[in-house]
Amino acid sequence: MGALLFFTLPAPAQEAVTGTAVDIATERQAPAALEALERTAEKILQPFGHNLFKGGFRGAREDGLNPDYVVVPGDRVTVRIWGATEFDQTLIVDSQGNIFIPQIGPIRVAGVRNDQVTQIVERAVRTVFTQNVSVYTNVEGTLPVAVYVTGFVNNPGSYAGVASDSILYFIDLAGGVDLERGSFRDIRVLREGKIIARADLYEFLLEGDIPKLQFTDGDTVVVGRRGHVISVDGDVVNAFRFEIPAEKTTGAEIISFAQPNAAASHAAIVGSREKGPISAYVSLQELYGLQIRNGDQIIVESDERQETMLIRIEGSHLGPSRFAVPIDTRLSGLLDHVEVDPNLADVSAVSLKRESVALRQKRAIEESLRRLETAVLGATSQTDEESKIRVEEAKLISAFVERARQVKPEGILVVSKAGAIEDILLQPEDVITIPEKTRVVLVSGEVLVPQAVVHVPGDSIFDYVAKVGGYSDRARDDEFLVIRRNAEVLKGSNIEVLPGDEIVVLPKIPVKSLEIAKTIIQVIYQLALSTAIALGI
Repeated sequence: MGALLFFTLPAPAQEAVTGTAVDIATERQAPAALEALERTAEKILQPFGHNLFKGGFRGAREDGLNPDYVVVPGDRVTVRIWGATEFDQTLIVDSQGNIFIPQIGPIRVAGVRNDQVTQIVERAVRTVFTQNVSVYTNVEGTLPVAVYVTGFVNNPGSYAGVASDSILYFIDLAGGVDLERGSFRDIRVLREGKIIARADLYEFLLEGDIPKLQFTDGDTVVVGRRGHVISVDGDVVNAFRFEIPAEKTTGAEIISFAQPNAAASHAAIVGSREKGPISAYVSLQELYGLQIRNGDQIIVESDERQETMLIRIEGSHLGPSRFAVPIDTRLSGLLDHVEVDPNLADVSAVSLKRESVALRQKRAIEESLRRLETAVLGATSQTDEESKIRVEEAKLISAFVERARQVKPEGILVVSKAGAIEDILLQPEDVITIPEKTRVVLVSGEVLVPQAVVHVPGDSIFDYVAKVGGYSDRARDDEFLVIRRNAEVLKGSNIEVLPGDEIVVLPKIPVKSLEIAKTIIQVIYQLALSTAIALGI
């Protein structure tokens, strides 16, 4: 048989929506999306930019090297002259705004931009030495300034810096923007009561733009009150609370902030309007043209119906390991197109792994482990000796719980039994396993020498345990796990052993409490069902 592949063509690109934004008028509800919105409401989203102020700007200073920096009294300027005369010193700009060079005299540099200082000094030098002279200058340091930072920051106060430090530097010194009350988009710098600069940190976060200014003593940085907020979660790159300057904005602006993933197609919206609460479910294309208001919650989803899905084949088969099949394909329908060598493949022991099953198995194991921990913590002791025993038991069980939590369930589904295959509907990313034929039986767990032995028809579990040296001193000899090639797990002692089986000898549970022992055995059994392995204790 040949392998049959199903191919799909990409959908045509959607055109961008243009035009005036309109308010939400319809209530096309999608239950799954709105339920997700309710879960989102319980989850506290961080504001966009919440991690901006973590101390990273406190060492970021320019120390007067910015070409736009304007020299003020107190600054240090290095002057080097060579050729007709020699001079190399660092000079301090005096209170009159001058630097003094012998043979040249005072040169006014206060109020001069950093990138023009060399030109000003060179012009003054050439009034005395007209030929064969070169000049180099460098503004090395600036006067310290004290800047007030107030408004909605975590630690308002007066902070020391230099004139060339950025707005971000001073806000960082003040502990950053108060995440619950402060604005990332309304930041003002005041000098003598007048606004000399405004900053929108969204422009810095998204584009790297920040106002460049020169601080003086007594300037004040004011972080304004937080503006209107819209929450976006779901299938997006940036799941945050976004601040908007006005009460309303367009869906296009919010989408530009949130950046939906490539597969995102729809959005659920919950909010309030003048007539009361609203809820709507729209395509992303429609969302671009909608008016979004303060307090709206948006969850973006990938909700386009899939026409095809990818299924992976592993184990003993020929041909490709992945198939693109229609969404309504059943297991037998796909297996009919998988080529195998009948001498090698055990087609009667097919199994299937599914991610959704793995998640449920993980939750079930976690619940059992929580019950186990609760039972251990709630155990009481009557004597000091019993108390010591409980402590040792608790250590053993804690180590077992830690190892059990590290096991990742594979979501194994038993779909074949006695050669018959359950014809279930496949799901995207299912993994179908076709094992190889074998005559080996693996014996593991609490035995002296875990190893594989050749299958002998009619031999019992006890015969196979004897072949590997017998039990360890921690083994139970009355009940076993047998893991079939099709991933079926059987528990007992009177089980027929088939080629390819794994016999797991269970451990004795070294605890006095019958309830705790039962819970541990349950966890071991769950692990075997979900991963085809068993942990000892």
